[in-house]
Amino acid sequence: MRYSVGLSQADRDFTDCIIENREHIYEVYFSWGDFPNGRSSLDVSGEYAAWELLDMQREALKRLSAHGIRLALLLNANCYGKDSQSRAFFDRVGMTVDYIRTRFGLDCVTTTSPLIARFLKDNFEGLKVRASVNMEIGTVEGMEYLSNYFDSYYMKRELNRDLEAVRRLRRWCDWNGKKLFGLANSGCLNHCSARIFHDNLVAHEAEIAQMDNAYAFCGICREYLSEEKHYAALIERTNFIRPEDIGKYEPYFEAVKLATRVHRSPSLVLNSYVRGSYSGNILELLEPVHSIYPYVVENGEPLKLVKLNTDI
Repeated sequence: MRYSVGLSQADRDFTDCIIENREHIYEVYFSWGDFPNGRSSLDVSGEYAAWELLDMQREALKRLSAHGIRLALLLNANCYGKDSQSRAFFDRVGMTVDYIRTRFGLDCVTTTSPLIARFLKDNFEGLKVRASVNMEIGTVEGMEYLSNYFDSYYMKRELNRDLEAVRRLRRWCDWNGKKLFGLANSGCLNHCSARIFHDNLVAHEAEIAQMDNAYAFCGICREYLSEEKHYAALIERTNFIRPEDIGKYEPYFEAVKLATRVHRSPSLVLNSYVRGSYSGNILELLEPVHSIYPYVVENGEPLKLVKLNTDI
């Protein structure tokens, strides 16, 4: 299996890890500047200024490109607000894509917006366009409706453990000249009723950060898992694929996405999936990482919820 991995915002060592594993890398995906995207674009550590992060990203992209690793730009915010249809916004998208493509090479853009997809198709010959996992496409109809816009699709994560559904989507892709991708290590709860709201907040986080806000929102999953009574259902209400099981998906996915952009240990995630094994608390590989101490989910067949001995 080959992997699509996210360029970590400030972990320079992860670029080395990607290059060392380049035979297993399908592509590296990344956001750009202050374009809203599907994950936080703010440096929560406060260690780096925005221009420093962008300089670090340019250097990383230059190195990755020099090693022949494909690059994929993320324009996958759930909302672009007033810019969603504006000429100025599409001018900016075009200039950004042209700059990255000319400077580093660009194979693909992943987006949630059919309008961005249409714009790229109209203006950048040969550039592939992929439907984001944030669109939650999980049916043949969902792919067919957008077949004029996208060359490939990320499958809805909730279908990860339904191999018959995966086969059905792959068959349609084969018949229609499209490609199917999956996401392996999401920590999101299945069918989260607050996901769209949360994704909208992330898209507008720069504006929200400037407001006098009455409430903080870190995701319903954290609130839900703050109660011990919900721990027992965690395994069945998540959709991650263990490193040991990833080979089962090789006939169906062109590549598998690993969420590593904001993970605290992206090299651990990549190395575990490349190796095809991980020993320990499987939650440590997920994004978001769920802490339910003193419980862990012990990786094995089957997965087990285990309470640690805190008396030692």
